[in-house]
Amino acid sequence: MERLYAGESIAHVLLVTGVLGAGAAWLAGRAIAGAWRPAWQVVGTAFLLAAAARFVHFALLQGDITSLSSFCVDLLFLVAVGLLAWRTTRAAQMVRQYPWLYGRAGPLCWRKLKQETPRGN
Repeated sequence: MERLYAGESIAHVLLVTGVLGAGAAWLAGRAIAGAWRPAWQVVGTAFLLAAAARFVHFALLQGDITSLSSFCVDLLFLVAVGLLAWRTTRAAQMVRQYPWLYGRAGPLCWRKLKQETPRGN
């Protein structure tokens, strides 16, 4: 951890990336899913959020803004949080929007409900 975030304390990393960045990534993932946008848009949003987190580390906490390893770790973490939020929101949407087709199969997925076939006379 010390090599990834050189000169930054674990408390600073947890505050900026873990709390502020993850909160923003969660809200962004929910918003993207709520607008029925594809999951790949979460990656672009997380890229911008990781850049913002690196800037906050630099501006407020005297971190290294050019640290590629720190940026990559932040990016991977924020993409994971954003995609998790996107998937949970999409699962809830599918069940809420199409209750005759889908039922909940856990927090991240849905299942197709059995359709009754009409019986011939």
